[in-house]
Amino acid sequence: MKQLPNRPDLDLLKKQAKELLAAYRRGEPGALARFREALPSAAGKEDETIQTLDLRLHDAQSCLAREYGFPSWRELGSFVTAQRAYGADRAGSSRALAELVYAGDISGSTNRASPAAAARAIEDRPDLIAGDAYFACAFGDTPVLRGAIGRDASWVNRPGGPLNLPPLVAVTHSSLTRLPRYRDALHAAAKLLLEAGADPNQAVGSRWPPGSLEQPSQEYPLSALYGAAGQNHDPVMTKLLLDAGADPNDGESLYHSLESPACTRLLLAAGARVTGSNALYRVLDLDSLEALQLLLAAPDANPNEPAGSQPTADWGTPLLWAIRRRRSPAHIQALLAAHADPSVRTPEGLSAYQVALRYGLPDVAALLRQPGDDGPLPDAERFIAACAEGDEAAARAIKARRTDLPGSLSDQQLRLLPELAAQGCGDAVRTMVRLGWPIAARGGDWDASALNHAVFRGDADLTRFLLEHGSDWKERHGFGGDVRGTLGWASLNEPESSGDWVGCAEALVANGMPAGRPDPQGRRAVAFDDTVMVFSDEVTDFLLGASA
Repeated sequence: MKQLPNRPDLDLLKKQAKELLAAYRRGEPGALARFREALPSAAGKEDETIQTLDLRLHDAQSCLAREYGFPSWRELGSFVTAQRAYGADRAGSSRALAELVYAGDISGSTNRASPAAAARAIEDRPDLIAGDAYFACAFGDTPVLRGAIGRDASWVNRPGGPLNLPPLVAVTHSSLTRLPRYRDALHAAAKLLLEAGADPNQAVGSRWPPGSLEQPSQEYPLSALYGAAGQNHDPVMTKLLLDAGADPNDGESLYHSLESPACTRLLLAAGARVTGSNALYRVLDLDSLEALQLLLAAPDANPNEPAGSQPTADWGTPLLWAIRRRRSPAHIQALLAAHADPSVRTPEGLSAYQVALRYGLPDVAALLRQPGDDGPLPDAERFIAACAEGDEAAARAIKARRTDLPGSLSDQQLRLLPELAAQGCGDAVRTMVRLGWPIAARGGDWDASALNHAVFRGDADLTRFLLEHGSDWKERHGFGGDVRGTLGWASLNEPESSGDWVGCAEALVANGMPAGRPDPQGRRAVAFDDTVMVFSDEVTDFLLGASA
C-alpha cells in the first residue's frame, strides 16, 4: 500500500489520477497493471481487455484511492481534507476528525460519514484522541471508558466531546462499526456503557440543516437505537439496545432499518409499530421483498394505510405506491395476501388495474383486474399502455385512428413521461417522445422534466436522445433550478452507481448548455453568467476544458 505524505495535497492527487488516465489511454503497460491490481472492474483481465473498458477519470481516481488503502476517492478526499485541517487549534482538529466518524445529522455537516478515512486518521494521529473518553466511544476503547466510569459513574449519561454527544449515542452512531476491525470493540463498548447505567434511550436533536451542532432540531430526535439500526444497520448493536429497554418506536429506527431486514426483524419483535411510521411506503422505494413481507406480518400492519405526506399523499395506499414504483408481481402478491384492497382507486378515479397498465406493468395488471375492469379500455388508455410498454407499433396503430393523441391527454396523463424517465424506463420514454409527447412535461417526486431525471440518473444515452428531440438544459425542476443544478448534485453524490455524468455533460454542452469558465475566486467550481456551481472533478474538468 502506498503511503501518503504528512500533509497530502488533494490537487496533487487529482493530477496523479489524470496522469494515470493519460498513461492508460496511451496503453502503457504500467498503467494497465495498476488498474488490474487495484480496480475491481479490471481485476484479473488481460491488457487488451482492460484497454477496451473505456476507463474514465473516476476510475483512475478510484484506482489511486485503493492504492493508498481507501475504498473510494470520496474516502481519500475526506481523509486529505481532515488532515489539512489539523493544526495548532486542537478543538478544530478534533471536530474535523469527528466529522469523518459521524454522518451529517450528528456532526452538523452536510457530509456522509467516512469510516475508512476516520480509521486512518485515528490510526495516524493517536495523539489527537489519546485519553479522550468521548473519542474512545467512537472507536470502542473500553479501557478508557472504564476509567471515565470509575472516576464518575454519572459520566455515562452526560453529553460531551467535540460533538456534544451522550456516550451511548457516540458509540452507536459511530460509522467505524461498519469496519470489521472495529465492530467487536464497539459492541463491547455499548455493552459496557449499558451495564454501567447508560440510558438505552439516549438521543440528540438532529444537527442536519436547518438544525446545527449549536442549535439541534428539537423536532427530530436521533436515538442511540437509530444509530445502530437505522444508520449502521448493525443487528448485534440493535439487539443490545432493545434487550436493555430501548424504545423501538422512536420515530426513526424502523423506517431507516429497512435496508437491513435483520434489524427490521429485531425491531418488530420488540414491538415496533408499522402503522404511522411510513415504513410501508419506504420499503416500496427500496425494492426489498423480504422487508416488505416482514412489515406486512406485523400485528398492527395495515396494507391499506393512507399515505400521510408528499409525495405519497396523492397515491392513497401502499398498493398504488407499489405500482408507481414499478414493483414486481411478487410485491403485489404480498400486498394482496395481506388483504390490500385491489379495488382501490386514485383521486382521478383510475383503478389499480388501469394504473398498472399506465406504468407498463401488464403482469401486475393481471393480478389486479376487478369486475369493473372487464370492459375495453378507452383509446387514450390503450395508447398510454402501449407507450409505457415501449410497444411503438401498437401505439402508432392507435394514433393512426386517434390523431389527437397525445395532445388530448390530461396533464396527469402527460406526467407519465417524466415519471417513467425517473424510473429508468428508457424504451418507454423514447416511444413517448417519438409519438409526440410534450417533452418538457414535469413530474416525478421532485417535479422535474424527463431531461432532469435522465441527467440525475447519469443516463447519457437517454440525455442525448432527449436533447436531440427538443429538450433544453433550461428546463426547471421542483427545487427551482435547471438541468445544470441536477448535473451538479448528481455528479457529486452519484445516486446511480453506473451513472455517466461526464457523458451527460458532453451531450448538454453539444446541445447549447454553456460550459462556463473558471471561478474567478479560484475555487474548484464553474462560473456561469448567472451563478457559480460545483460539479464532480471529472465534470468540472470537462466543462472547463470545453470552454477553453
